[in-house]
Amino acid sequence: MFTKNKPQILFFILFSLLFSINTFSQKNIYAGIEIGRRAIKVSVLEMNNIKKAEYDILYFSNNRLSLADHISANGELTQDDINKSINIIVDQLQKIKTEFKIREDHIFIVAAPVFSSARNVDVLKNKISTLTDKNLDIMNVSEEAKVLVKGGIPPANYSSALLLDIGAQSTKGGYIDELEDNKLEFIPLELNFGTMTLTDAVQKTVVNQSQVNDLSTFQEKSFDYNTVLRKKIKEMLDANPLLLKKDKIYLSGGAVWAFATLYYNENVKDHYIPLTLEDVINYDAIVKNNFNKLNSLSKTNKEAARVLSTYDQKYLISANNILLSCLESIPSLETKEVYFVKEGQVTWLISYIADRSKKVNTNF
Repeated sequence: MFTKNKPQILFFILFSLLFSINTFSQKNIYAGIEIGRRAIKVSVLEMNNIKKAEYDILYFSNNRLSLADHISANGELTQDDINKSINIIVDQLQKIKTEFKIREDHIFIVAAPVFSSARNVDVLKNKISTLTDKNLDIMNVSEEAKVLVKGGIPPANYSSALLLDIGAQSTKGGYIDELEDNKLEFIPLELNFGTMTLTDAVQKTVVNQSQVNDLSTFQEKSFDYNTVLRKKIKEMLDANPLLLKKDKIYLSGGAVWAFATLYYNENVKDHYIPLTLEDVINYDAIVKNNFNKLNSLSKTNKEAARVLSTYDQKYLISANNILLSCLESIPSLETKEVYFVKEGQVTWLISYIADRSKKVNTNF
């Protein structure tokens, strides 16, 4: 009888094996849709080891929309913004579900904190719920730094690391302290300078308004303003003596992305890129004294071109002043490991995965 049904039995075994492999692979695949200030980003990850934050990015898309600008101007989302957002989300969900067979409980949709100020955000939330059967989580601005830390630092290094994210408006981040009874405490760090706010602050020190757009004047005023910047950074570090015990420093945000892209000038595949103070100092000299080198690079390097289309020279000077001043202010930096968190767009998704993993302690 076995001989008679051998082909069918072999087929059944093969089918079961393939089904088991496929089912197992889906357990490790996650997707996140982020409705940001100026874009809707979709990421699909295969998480190989959540504790070490070892993952592969299987898919990424970036659809640009000026959502935050319209909220600031009108206090609400325009109907056109809502329609475009819904169309992108529905289309992208269908695409990634078909291509990657992702489990429903492994798909998350979030919106940036700015959306909580939109009077009609419930219209967007209700449409998403109706058309996708998914909830829209709006990030809490007070929780944003915690999400950055949980997702930016590999969970295995929570106790030994800190993270700083240099953004446009501010620099934020923090570290995690281990308490008794397997509990953790998140300690936030914040500096009220980011790339754009520092640039604005420097510009305001120019007395003669006919010189406000003069680069040499900006450089001079920027150099003088570093005294204020370093004082603020020192105050932040002095208020957190536990930072001295951290031997790993993770850096993210546009300022660090600009540095890593323009200085290293290569397609580094690692998610965590080691960097040194010496490299940041050398890059600083290029930004301030040899900007034509970066313009030339942008003609052959698409990523470099993207940086220069995002930041002009003044913004890059401010960005690196923050990066350099932060690093120079950390005691015994030469004994520490410093990394750029390259894939900042998936930080929140890794944080969500960590929260739901039995292998990671997120008992804050």
